[in-house]
Amino acid sequence: MDYKRVTASTTTETRDISELADKVGNIYETVKVLGKRANQISVVMKQDLDAKLLEFASYSDNLEEVFENHEQIEISRFYEKLPKPTLLAIDELEHDEIYSRNPDREKEQL
Repeated sequence: MDYKRVTASTTTETRDISELADKVGNIYETVKVLGKRANQISVVMKQDLDAKLLEFASYSDNLEEVFENHEQIEISRFYEKLPKPTLLAIDELEHDEIYSRNPDREKEQL
C-alpha cells in the first residue's frame, strides 16, 4: 500500500450513513464490511512498520548502551500521522475500491 497517496482524512468527519449503506446493502452489512477491511489494512500497516523497524533492531544484551536513532523516530512519526485504518476503509468504500459480496443474497437470487 502506498501511504503517500492516501487521500483519506486524518480527522473524523460527519458522514451520511445511508449513502454508505446504499453501496453495500444495509447499515449492518456496511459496518461489517468496513470492519473487516479496517482489520486487513491494520494488519498490512503493522507488517510494514515491523519490517521497517526490524532494520534498526539491536541484538546486544548491553543495557547500558542506549542511543537514539533519528531515522527510526521519523518512521514511527510517519506511521502515527497516517489516518486510522477505519478512516482508510471508509475512504475506499466512498471511492468504490472495496469489493464485497453476500453469499446468502446470491442464493436468494438463484
